[in-house]
Amino acid sequence: MTTDTNTINTSGSTSDSPIDGPFDPTPGITAAEAARTRLDFAQAAPEVYRAIIRFDSAARAGLDPALVELIQIRASHLNHCAYCLHMHTNDARKAGESEDRLHLVAVWREARHFFTPREQAALALTEAVTLIADGGVPDSVYTEAAAHFDERELAQVLSLILTINTWNRVALATGKVAGTDERTR
Repeated sequence: MTTDTNTINTSGSTSDSPIDGPFDPTPGITAAEAARTRLDFAQAAPEVYRAIIRFDSAARAGLDPALVELIQIRASHLNHCAYCLHMHTNDARKAGESEDRLHLVAVWREARHFFTPREQAALALTEAVTLIADGGVPDSVYTEAAAHFDERELAQVLSLILTINTWNRVALATGKVAGTDERTR
């Protein structure tokens, strides 16, 4: 058995020299953003964009910020939205979320001991609502979520799931580039 000794340098090409430092995605992000040809949703439909922001803000009101990020991360995984996944994992880190939990959100069922029963119920509901075309929201999933959240909280969780699914679709439809964050503009 031979071992490949090629490594990736910071320019992204393979070489026989060791890595000069951590990979810097900035040039790739800049190039991808410059090549982006789809509309800027916030600029093209500002009233709609602001309405989604208000919906998102109302949905998260009163919910635990860690739970909010877990829901947003899981929906973004399911929707294959790299833009939102990058944004919400960074937000979760800034809020103190552990790397272990962030790495395990996508496989939370196999790592239940990292998540509270309440978080598990929210993640299961997130999956069911996000993948609603695959069979709706099973009664068992809804009942489990209702056991962990009062009616107001459950409505907030459902609203948050709806908003992140909307944001994922906006980002994917308009070709948003992971690593950029228009909230910082």
